Amino acid sequence: MCTGRSGTESCTCGWSSATCGTRTSPSATTCSTSEGHGAKGDNIYEFQIEFLEPVEPKPMCRVTQRQLNITVQKKESNWWERLTKQEKRPLFLAPDFDRWLDESDAEMELREKEEEKISKMKIESRVPKDPFKHLKKGYLVMYNLVQFLGFSWIFVNMTVRLFILGKDSFYDTFHTISDMMYFCQTLALMEVVNSLIGLVRSPLIPAIIQVFGRNFILFVVLGSLEEMQSKAVVFFVFYFWSIIELFRYPYYMLSCIGIEWKPLTWLRYTTWIPLYPLGGLAEAVCLIQSIPIFSETGKFSLGLPNPLNVTIQFSFLLQLYLIALFLGIFVNFRYLYKQRKQHLGPKKRKMK
Repeated sequence: MCTGRSGTESCTCGWSSATCGTRTSPSATTCSTSEGHGAKGDNIYEFQIEFLEPVEPKPMCRVTQRQLNITVQKKESNWWERLTKQEKRPLFLAPDFDRWLDESDAEMELREKEEEKISKMKIESRVPKDPFKHLKKGYLVMYNLVQFLGFSWIFVNMTVRLFILGKDSFYDTFHTISDMMYFCQTLALMEVVNSLIGLVRSPLIPAIIQVFGRNFILFVVLGSLEEMQSKAVVFFVFYFWSIIELFRYPYYMLSCIGIEWKPLTWLRYTTWIPLYPLGGLAEAVCLIQSIPIFSETGKFSLGLPNPLNVTIQFSFLLQLYLIALFLGIFVNFRYLYKQRKQHLGPKKRKMK
């Protein structure tokens, strides 16, 4: 079978075949002789088409397992009244309506593309160019790189110590890792600032919940109580924090420069599913273990000058914070689930 279109720049012919020989005369005649296996066995198939106007002398011939495709290019890109010189269409020639394009369709398609291009240019012209775009991008790349290196150091250091010392490494984690963790979590305050000033598109509330929640555990609960610094739970808090960031910061860093690595995207939006609840559970255990210590020492408790001599115990505030911790985990879990669905879920097809 041969399929042709009078209004396009080429004609494509195809049928079951193994070898072909095609030639086009300088005028407008194309001849093809092919040897292949058809309905009646091995045969030689040939045809000749005299086009309406001159075509290029060297047609393109491509043989596949199912068919032979011959593409003949017009010499001049214009619209033909019909495909062949003879008014009556040859019996072996049939139009391919899946690829058919008449003059009105082509003009409409070209007009739509031009209108879309003009509309895009208008939109771009309305958006003011940011003179600090590259500076902002460079800052975000450096920030994510520094955080990635910091948490990588924490993770590698803790892992090596775990293999060498075993369970003994649990009890001196704070004294070994705290300086780097202080640095990384202090620097993480910039994530709230970045979201607040619109430097990144991340919502402000999830950033505040995560950054201030971690810093409360690190600086207030662990940093102020020496009794808590030798607890085994510190190891699990720091370890879960560092593993999550090993995938989050590289993903953001590559996104800043327009690179998406699919395995990293999958890890970024999948590893948090077990790690985030485990990290929250470790933080909760840390709070529960610190409540008796704060109650006994009275640290950070507030005594009010009144006739009843009422004192607001910090341990009571920790119990309230423990409830807020699980609410914060739920809010962030819901946000991360939506992000995962957006990046890894099935893509919605646009309806034409």
